[in-house]
Amino acid sequence: MIELLLPADVSSAATRADTVPDGALFPEEEALIAKSVAKRRNDFATARACARRAMAGLGLPPVAVLHGHRGKPLWPEGIVGTLTHCVGYRAAALARATDVLSLGIDAEPHAPLPTGVKELVTLPAERERIGPPAPEDTGEIHWDRILFSAKESVFKTWYPVTGVELDFVQADLTFHRTDSPGSGDGTQGPAAEGTFAARLLLTDAALPTTLHGRWRVEDGIVATAVLVRPDWRESEGM
Repeated sequence: MIELLLPADVSSAATRADTVPDGALFPEEEALIAKSVAKRRNDFATARACARRAMAGLGLPPVAVLHGHRGKPLWPEGIVGTLTHCVGYRAAALARATDVLSLGIDAEPHAPLPTGVKELVTLPAERERIGPPAPEDTGEIHWDRILFSAKESVFKTWYPVTGVELDFVQADLTFHRTDSPGSGDGTQGPAAEGTFAARLLLTDAALPTTLHGRWRVEDGIVATAVLVRPDWRESEGM
């Protein structure tokens, strides 16, 4: 599903599997999770299996993907990329730095956010725009979960370029639905999809003040993606 949100010069790979065969990790990757619980190990390993497939899509040999501060993946020289994992879905997306300045993807279960989380990750204006949470199993879009996922994609795009942590309430998001409303919620009917704009309240000269992305809900999963080109200043007339 994630490939539908990204342009052709981004190589992506995804899986619904929760585990990978033993031996799928490089020794230096194994060392990072040697003392981790099973869920952490599975998330780590399946995401990196996707990363290796995405590398192949760019004609690159498979290499270990270690991580830095805040879990930032460390990619080969000249490559930008992003990982995501949730129950039932893992994905990776990579591109050449000559084509893409930064990108972020995220996947979440299409369900309401846990009680109390919405108030922590949204601005009052966002809560007013998306309205009250939709009950589960009603065939309605869970906009609170889409918003959460979109902000995760915004953070993953922002942080590798700026090195500054972006709080959930430092981006103000608006959404647009591009499929036909009422055609489905991506769980009980056809996929729902659209675009979003994230107006950054914490700015940095290295990135636009508004980031643009896409979202999709399909088979019970929310996926979001944000991408910034190296020539974004030219496209914005700067």
